[in-house]
Amino acid sequence: MSRRMAELAQLRAADSDRERAAGDLREHYAAGRLNAGELSERLEAAYAATTLAELDGLRADLPDPRPLPVLATPRELARRRIYQDAGAGSSFWPIWVILVSALRLARDAWRLLGPDGSSAPRERRRGSRRRRRGLLSR
Repeated sequence: MSRRMAELAQLRAADSDRERAAGDLREHYAAGRLNAGELSERLEAAYAATTLAELDGLRADLPDPRPLPVLATPRELARRRIYQDAGAGSSFWPIWVILVSALRLARDAWRLLGPDGSSAPRERRRGSRRRRRGLLSR
């Protein structure tokens, strides 16, 4: 395990790693942990660093400037669990059942109460049935 850690420390640093280290150093300067001379020296060393170990060495005597994550309260955990169980962030599957039912209801309401929703079409249909019955009985 320690060999693996040593190998990781010897990895070459990318520009983003150098920028992250410089940003951390600026945060420590703003917090008063470094004076202007120390900041200047460490920034020069950060931009000249070639490995991750060199960057880590610049921050070795300083605390991590990123805040620790806040532990969730039982109430917060319960709220997250409810959202997760309810499918927050994903599709709400009953919506499809609701939509299909709403479309059928709208169709039936349109047929019954729409522009042709008067009772005249029923009477016409009834009359045509009577006529057919009359034709068939003759």
